[in-house]
Amino acid sequence: MVLPAAMTLDEAVELTRTGDVWLFRGSSTADRVIRLTTNSPVNHVGMSVVLDDLPPLMWHAELGQSLPDLWSGDHHRGVQLHDLRDAVTTWSHRYGQRAWLRQLDGPVTRPMEDALLTTIARLDGTPFPTTARLAAGWLRGRLPTGRAAAHAAVETAYCAEVVARTWTAMGLLPDDRPPAWYDPGRFWSGDELPLLDGFRLGGELEVDVP
Repeated sequence: MVLPAAMTLDEAVELTRTGDVWLFRGSSTADRVIRLTTNSPVNHVGMSVVLDDLPPLMWHAELGQSLPDLWSGDHHRGVQLHDLRDAVTTWSHRYGQRAWLRQLDGPVTRPMEDALLTTIARLDGTPFPTTARLAAGWLRGRLPTGRAAAHAAVETAYCAEVVARTWTAMGLLPDDRPPAWYDPGRFWSGDELPLLDGFRLGGELEVDVP
């Protein structure tokens, strides 16, 4: 199937499946700082969670607390599980972000879904790091610390780290790099992620949010 380079939010919500990534690019000072320090074209990444008869959800980490966390049932900052449509609309309208969807090509199995739910239970509510801690963690992520860091206790987590930890638990990424090695730009098509078992990411589909 040949997909368009852009689509409506309704089309994207209907199309998305578990493991797909959502990428965002804004124009605020904080957005530009994130892109500059990580040399990335985008400043935020989240992941689709589409299970059984539940509405599509977004799994990500953010500083805001505008939406209820559907896992805990309250409002908080940090790692959160949101209604996907509400999350994309909030990031588009309230935060002034452009949005793209990249689809994961490959079958997500029941054991992978179980690993996803276990990761959500473990990470949900984890605080978002301070700017200083975010920068320090990103720099430490460039050191060859290996797989021990992928399974270490989590005190804080930012958006790309959450997706990387979740993908690693699902068997999509190898555990030979620390989760802090990943930044939002790693999930953009300019970087070739070392996906396992024949999985790959499709190109960016810009989403028009009404």
